[in-house]
Amino acid sequence: MAKKRPQTTATRPQLSDAEIPVVGAREPCPCGSGRRYKACHGRAAAHAATELVHRPFEGLAGEGDWVALRELVPAATVELTLKDGLPEGVPSVTLATVLPMAWPALRRDDGTVLLGLQNDTASGDISRDLADTLQRALAAEPGTPVQARRAPADSPRLQDLLDPKGPFEPVVHDGFEFWVQDAENATPDVTASLERANAAAIPTVKLTGVDSAYWCETPEKNHLRWVMPYPEEQLLDALARLHAAGRSSLGEGTRLVGSFRAHGLTVPVWDLPSGVGAEDVEKPAAEFAERLTTALASEAPLTADERRARGGLTNRQVTLS
Repeated sequence: MAKKRPQTTATRPQLSDAEIPVVGAREPCPCGSGRRYKACHGRAAAHAATELVHRPFEGLAGEGDWVALRELVPAATVELTLKDGLPEGVPSVTLATVLPMAWPALRRDDGTVLLGLQNDTASGDISRDLADTLQRALAAEPGTPVQARRAPADSPRLQDLLDPKGPFEPVVHDGFEFWVQDAENATPDVTASLERANAAAIPTVKLTGVDSAYWCETPEKNHLRWVMPYPEEQLLDALARLHAAGRSSLGEGTRLVGSFRAHGLTVPVWDLPSGVGAEDVEKPAAEFAERLTTALASEAPLTADERRARGGLTNRQVTLS
Protein backbone atom coordinates (compact mmCIF):
# COMPACT_ATOMS: atom_id res chain seq x y z
CA MET A 1 0.00 0.00 0.00
CA ALA A 2 1.45 3.33 -1.07
CA LYS A 3 2.39 5.70 1.66
CA LYS A 4 0.54 8.97 1.89
CA ARG A 5 2.61 11.98 0.99
CA PRO A 6 3.08 14.34 3.89
CA GLN A 7 1.01 17.49 3.57
CA THR A 8 2.99 20.66 3.04
CA THR A 9 2.08 24.19 3.95
CA ALA A 10 2.38 26.77 1.19
CA THR A 11 5.00 29.39 1.89
CA ARG A 12 3.60 31.93 -0.59
CA PRO A 13 3.00 35.19 1.30
CA GLN A 14 -0.63 36.09 1.73
CA LEU A 15 -1.77 39.12 -0.23
CA SER A 16 -4.75 41.31 0.48
CA ASP A 17 -7.25 41.87 -2.32
CA ALA A 18 -5.88 45.36 -2.83
CA GLU A 19 -2.37 43.96 -3.40
CA ILE A 20 -3.33 41.43 -6.09
CA PRO A 21 -1.75 42.69 -9.33
CA VAL A 22 -3.56 42.51 -12.67
CA VAL A 23 -2.25 39.71 -14.92
CA GLY A 24 -3.43 37.97 -18.08
CA ALA A 25 -6.86 36.37 -17.89
CA ARG A 26 -5.49 32.83 -18.44
CA GLU A 27 -2.49 33.18 -16.14
CA PRO A 28 -2.45 31.75 -12.59
CA CYS A 29 -3.95 34.19 -10.13
CA PRO A 30 -1.19 35.92 -8.11
CA CYS A 31 -3.11 35.19 -4.90
CA GLY A 32 -1.88 31.58 -5.02
CA SER A 33 -5.29 29.91 -5.27
CA GLY A 34 -4.21 27.79 -8.21
CA ARG A 35 -7.04 29.07 -10.37
CA ARG A 36 -6.71 31.20 -13.45
CA TYR A 37 -6.89 34.95 -12.85
CA LYS A 38 -10.16 35.36 -14.80
CA ALA A 39 -11.87 32.80 -12.54
CA CYS A 40 -10.46 34.23 -9.31
CA HIS A 41 -9.62 37.86 -8.50
CA GLY A 42 -10.00 38.85 -12.15
CA ARG A 43 -13.74 38.20 -11.89
CA ALA A 44 -14.28 41.06 -9.44
CA ALA A 45 -11.93 43.32 -11.39
CA ALA A 46 -13.79 42.65 -14.65
CA HIS A 47 -17.14 43.28 -12.98
CA ALA A 48 -15.92 46.57 -11.54
CA ALA A 49 -14.53 47.60 -14.92
CA THR A 50 -17.80 47.07 -16.76
CA GLU A 51 -20.47 47.92 -14.18
CA LEU A 52 -21.98 51.27 -15.16
CA VAL A 53 -22.66 53.87 -12.49
CA HIS A 54 -25.53 55.89 -13.96
CA ARG A 55 -25.05 58.96 -11.73
CA PRO A 56 -21.29 59.06 -11.09
CA PHE A 57 -21.36 62.65 -9.75
CA GLU A 58 -24.31 62.18 -7.38
CA GLY A 59 -23.51 63.52 -3.92
CA LEU A 60 -20.91 66.00 -5.16
CA ALA A 61 -21.46 69.73 -4.87
CA GLY A 62 -22.61 71.04 -8.25
CA GLU A 63 -23.65 67.69 -9.78
CA GLY A 64 -25.34 69.46 -12.71
CA ASP A 65 -22.19 71.45 -13.47
CA TRP A 66 -20.06 68.30 -13.30
CA VAL A 67 -22.29 66.82 -16.01
CA ALA A 68 -22.18 70.00 -18.09
CA LEU A 69 -18.40 70.27 -17.91
CA ARG A 70 -18.03 66.60 -18.77
CA GLU A 71 -20.34 66.67 -21.81
CA LEU A 72 -21.22 70.20 -22.98
CA VAL A 73 -18.65 72.86 -22.12
CA PRO A 74 -15.43 73.13 -24.16
CA ALA A 75 -13.17 75.17 -21.85
CA ALA A 76 -13.74 75.62 -18.13
CA THR A 77 -11.97 75.22 -14.81
CA VAL A 78 -13.06 74.77 -11.18
CA GLU A 79 -10.99 74.97 -8.02
CA LEU A 80 -11.54 71.79 -5.99
CA THR A 81 -11.56 71.48 -2.20
CA LEU A 82 -10.23 68.25 -0.71
CA LYS A 83 -11.71 66.75 2.46
CA ASP A 84 -8.32 66.38 4.09
CA GLY A 85 -6.84 69.59 2.76
CA LEU A 86 -4.02 70.00 0.26
CA PRO A 87 -0.89 67.85 0.65
CA GLU A 88 2.38 69.60 1.30
CA GLY A 89 3.81 71.02 -1.90
CA VAL A 90 0.44 71.16 -3.71
CA PRO A 91 -0.75 74.80 -3.77
CA SER A 92 -4.06 74.01 -5.51
CA VAL A 93 -6.11 71.38 -7.35
CA THR A 94 -8.05 72.50 -10.41
CA LEU A 95 -10.58 70.54 -12.43
CA ALA A 96 -10.35 71.29 -16.15
CA THR A 97 -12.61 70.17 -18.97
CA VAL A 98 -9.66 69.21 -21.17
CA LEU A 99 -5.88 69.15 -20.78
CA PRO A 100 -3.18 69.35 -23.46
CA MET A 101 -2.40 66.11 -25.26
CA ALA A 102 -5.57 64.68 -23.63
CA TRP A 103 -3.61 64.03 -20.43
CA PRO A 104 -5.80 62.69 -17.61
CA ALA A 105 -3.96 64.94 -15.14
CA LEU A 106 -0.90 67.14 -14.84
CA ARG A 107 1.35 68.08 -11.92
CA ARG A 108 2.83 71.42 -12.91
CA ASP A 109 6.35 72.58 -12.14
CA ASP A 110 5.06 74.68 -9.24
CA GLY A 111 3.27 71.66 -7.73
CA THR A 112 -0.29 72.63 -8.70
CA VAL A 113 -2.49 69.84 -10.02
CA LEU A 114 -4.80 69.94 -13.04
CA LEU A 115 -7.36 67.13 -13.37
CA GLY A 116 -8.92 66.51 -16.80
CA LEU A 117 -12.64 65.68 -16.88
CA GLN A 118 -13.43 64.83 -20.50
CA ASN A 119 -11.06 61.90 -20.94
CA ASP A 120 -12.16 58.37 -21.71
CA THR A 121 -12.22 56.21 -18.58
CA ALA A 122 -11.38 52.53 -18.17
CA SER A 123 -14.37 51.49 -16.07
CA GLY A 124 -18.05 52.21 -15.78
CA ASP A 125 -17.50 54.51 -12.78
CA ILE A 126 -16.12 57.86 -13.89
CA SER A 127 -15.95 59.03 -10.28
CA ARG A 128 -13.63 56.19 -9.25
CA ASP A 129 -11.40 56.63 -12.29
CA LEU A 130 -11.08 60.38 -11.71
CA ALA A 131 -10.34 59.88 -8.02
CA ASP A 132 -7.58 57.40 -8.85
CA THR A 133 -6.08 59.84 -11.34
CA LEU A 134 -6.29 62.66 -8.79
CA GLN A 135 -4.53 60.64 -6.09
CA ARG A 136 -1.71 59.76 -8.47
CA ALA A 137 -1.40 63.38 -9.59
CA LEU A 138 -1.08 64.56 -5.99
CA ALA A 139 1.88 62.20 -5.54
CA ALA A 140 3.48 62.76 -8.97
CA GLU A 141 6.76 64.56 -9.47
CA PRO A 142 6.29 68.24 -10.38
CA GLY A 143 6.40 68.83 -14.11
CA THR A 144 4.93 65.45 -15.11
CA PRO A 145 1.61 64.35 -16.63
CA VAL A 146 -0.34 61.40 -15.22
CA GLN A 147 -1.24 58.60 -17.60
CA ALA A 148 -4.53 56.68 -17.73
CA ARG A 149 -5.04 53.32 -16.07
CA ARG A 150 -7.83 51.14 -14.71
CA ALA A 151 -8.60 52.12 -11.13
CA PRO A 152 -8.58 49.32 -8.52
CA ALA A 153 -12.10 48.10 -7.77
CA ASP A 154 -11.85 49.06 -4.09
CA SER A 155 -10.21 52.47 -4.58
CA PRO A 156 -11.87 55.71 -3.39
CA ARG A 157 -14.31 57.74 -5.47
CA LEU A 158 -14.44 61.52 -5.83
CA GLN A 159 -17.15 61.53 -3.15
CA ASP A 160 -14.53 60.15 -0.74
CA LEU A 161 -11.87 62.72 -1.59
CA LEU A 162 -13.71 66.01 -2.15
CA ASP A 163 -15.32 68.21 0.50
CA PRO A 164 -19.11 67.99 -0.10
CA LYS A 165 -19.52 71.45 1.43
CA GLY A 166 -16.76 73.02 -0.62
CA PRO A 167 -17.72 75.51 -3.35
CA PHE A 168 -18.01 74.31 -6.95
CA GLU A 169 -17.90 77.41 -9.11
CA PRO A 170 -17.03 76.80 -12.77
CA VAL A 171 -15.18 79.50 -14.68
CA VAL A 172 -15.88 79.26 -18.40
CA HIS A 173 -13.00 80.38 -20.65
CA ASP A 174 -12.93 81.63 -24.24
CA GLY A 175 -10.03 79.29 -24.99
CA PHE A 176 -7.51 76.96 -23.40
CA GLU A 177 -4.78 79.41 -22.45
CA PHE A 178 -5.18 78.23 -18.86
CA TRP A 179 -3.19 75.17 -19.91
CA VAL A 180 0.12 77.03 -19.85
CA GLN A 181 1.62 79.26 -17.20
CA ASP A 182 4.30 80.56 -19.58
CA ALA A 183 3.19 80.44 -23.22
CA GLU A 184 6.65 81.43 -24.47
CA ASN A 185 8.23 78.33 -22.94
CA ALA A 186 5.50 75.85 -23.88
CA THR A 187 6.66 72.79 -25.82
CA PRO A 188 5.81 72.58 -29.54
CA ASP A 189 3.41 69.68 -28.86
CA VAL A 190 1.50 71.66 -26.24
CA THR A 191 1.42 74.76 -28.45
CA ALA A 192 0.03 72.76 -31.38
CA SER A 193 -2.53 71.09 -29.13
CA LEU A 194 -3.57 74.50 -27.78
CA GLU A 195 -4.07 75.89 -31.28
CA ARG A 196 -6.21 72.90 -32.33
CA ALA A 197 -8.34 73.10 -29.20
CA ASN A 198 -8.93 76.84 -29.52
CA ALA A 199 -9.96 76.45 -33.16
CA ALA A 200 -12.58 73.83 -32.25
CA ALA A 201 -14.03 75.53 -29.15
CA ILE A 202 -17.66 76.70 -29.34
CA PRO A 203 -18.29 80.03 -27.54
CA THR A 204 -20.06 79.16 -24.28
CA VAL A 205 -21.36 81.19 -21.33
CA LYS A 206 -22.69 79.99 -17.97
CA LEU A 207 -25.90 81.73 -16.90
CA THR A 208 -25.74 83.43 -13.51
CA GLY A 209 -29.43 83.47 -12.55
CA VAL A 210 -30.12 79.71 -12.63
CA ASP A 211 -28.03 76.64 -11.88
CA SER A 212 -26.19 74.54 -14.48
CA ALA A 213 -27.49 76.35 -17.59
CA TYR A 214 -25.09 77.09 -20.45
CA TRP A 215 -25.61 79.27 -23.52
CA CYS A 216 -23.57 78.39 -26.60
CA GLU A 217 -23.15 79.92 -30.05
CA THR A 218 -23.08 77.95 -33.30
CA PRO A 219 -22.96 79.19 -36.90
CA GLU A 220 -26.64 78.36 -37.58
CA LYS A 221 -28.32 79.25 -34.26
CA ASN A 222 -27.59 79.58 -30.58
CA HIS A 223 -28.69 77.15 -27.89
CA LEU A 224 -29.35 76.97 -24.18
CA ARG A 225 -28.53 73.61 -22.56
CA TRP A 226 -29.71 73.29 -18.99
CA VAL A 227 -28.76 70.36 -16.75
CA MET A 228 -31.63 69.70 -14.34
CA PRO A 229 -31.45 67.62 -11.12
CA TYR A 230 -35.04 66.34 -11.07
CA PRO A 231 -36.14 62.71 -11.62
CA GLU A 232 -36.47 62.15 -15.35
CA GLU A 233 -40.10 61.03 -15.48
CA GLN A 234 -41.27 63.89 -13.24
CA LEU A 235 -39.28 66.41 -15.27
CA LEU A 236 -40.61 65.17 -18.61
CA ASP A 237 -44.18 65.39 -17.29
CA ALA A 238 -43.57 68.97 -16.14
CA LEU A 239 -41.97 69.99 -19.44
CA ALA A 240 -44.88 68.41 -21.30
CA ARG A 241 -47.41 70.40 -19.25
CA LEU A 242 -45.59 73.64 -20.08
CA HIS A 243 -45.06 72.72 -23.73
CA ALA A 244 -48.74 71.87 -24.26
CA ALA A 245 -49.73 75.17 -22.64
CA GLY A 246 -47.36 77.16 -24.89
CA ARG A 247 -45.22 78.17 -21.91
CA SER A 248 -42.02 76.23 -22.58
CA SER A 249 -40.17 78.87 -24.61
CA LEU A 250 -37.61 81.40 -23.40
CA GLY A 251 -39.03 84.29 -25.39
CA GLU A 252 -39.87 85.19 -28.96
CA GLY A 253 -38.20 82.97 -31.54
CA THR A 254 -36.98 80.44 -28.96
CA ARG A 255 -38.14 76.83 -28.80
CA LEU A 256 -37.74 73.82 -26.52
CA VAL A 257 -36.55 71.21 -29.02
CA GLY A 258 -35.74 68.17 -26.89
CA SER A 259 -33.23 66.98 -24.32
CA PHE A 260 -30.09 65.02 -23.65
CA ARG A 261 -29.74 62.33 -21.03
CA ALA A 262 -26.28 62.43 -19.46
CA HIS A 263 -24.90 60.69 -16.37
CA GLY A 264 -28.34 60.14 -14.87
CA LEU A 265 -29.61 63.71 -15.38
CA THR A 266 -31.81 65.25 -18.06
CA VAL A 267 -30.61 68.25 -20.09
CA PRO A 268 -33.41 70.18 -21.87
CA VAL A 269 -32.23 72.11 -24.94
CA TRP A 270 -33.67 75.28 -26.45
CA ASP A 271 -32.98 76.68 -29.91
CA LEU A 272 -32.35 80.43 -29.83
CA PRO A 273 -32.16 82.93 -32.69
CA SER A 274 -28.57 83.73 -33.63
CA GLY A 275 -28.96 87.26 -32.27
CA VAL A 276 -29.97 86.09 -28.78
CA GLY A 277 -27.00 86.15 -26.42
CA ALA A 278 -26.51 84.75 -22.94
CA GLU A 279 -27.54 87.99 -21.25
CA ASP A 280 -30.79 87.98 -23.25
CA VAL A 281 -31.95 84.68 -21.75
CA GLU A 282 -31.03 85.35 -18.12
CA LYS A 283 -34.44 86.81 -17.21
CA PRO A 284 -36.51 84.39 -19.36
CA ALA A 285 -34.63 81.44 -17.85
CA ALA A 286 -35.35 82.63 -14.29
CA GLU A 287 -39.02 83.04 -15.19
CA PHE A 288 -39.10 79.58 -16.76
CA ALA A 289 -37.59 78.11 -13.57
CA GLU A 290 -40.57 79.48 -11.62
CA ARG A 291 -43.05 77.98 -14.11
CA LEU A 292 -41.21 74.67 -13.99
CA THR A 293 -41.35 74.55 -10.18
CA THR A 294 -45.13 74.88 -10.34
CA ALA A 295 -45.42 72.21 -13.04
CA LEU A 296 -43.20 69.82 -11.11
CA ALA A 297 -45.53 70.07 -8.12
CA SER A 298 -48.62 69.06 -10.12
CA GLU A 299 -49.92 65.54 -9.52
CA ALA A 300 -52.82 65.74 -12.00
CA PRO A 301 -52.83 63.13 -14.80
CA LEU A 302 -51.53 64.41 -18.13
CA THR A 303 -54.17 65.52 -20.57
CA ALA A 304 -54.26 64.19 -24.13
CA ASP A 305 -52.39 67.27 -25.40
CA GLU A 306 -49.82 66.94 -22.64
CA ARG A 307 -49.30 63.26 -23.45
CA ARG A 308 -48.69 64.13 -27.09
CA ALA A 309 -46.24 66.84 -26.04
CA ARG A 310 -44.46 64.39 -23.77
CA GLY A 311 -44.21 61.85 -26.57
CA GLY A 312 -42.65 64.46 -28.81
CA LEU A 313 -40.08 65.39 -26.17
CA THR A 314 -39.26 61.75 -25.47
CA ASN A 315 -38.77 61.00 -29.18
CA ARG A 316 -36.27 63.84 -29.41
CA GLN A 317 -34.25 62.72 -26.39
CA VAL A 318 -30.65 61.68 -26.99
CA THR A 319 -28.53 59.73 -24.51
CA LEU A 320 -24.97 61.01 -24.27
CA SER A 321 -23.82 58.64 -21.54
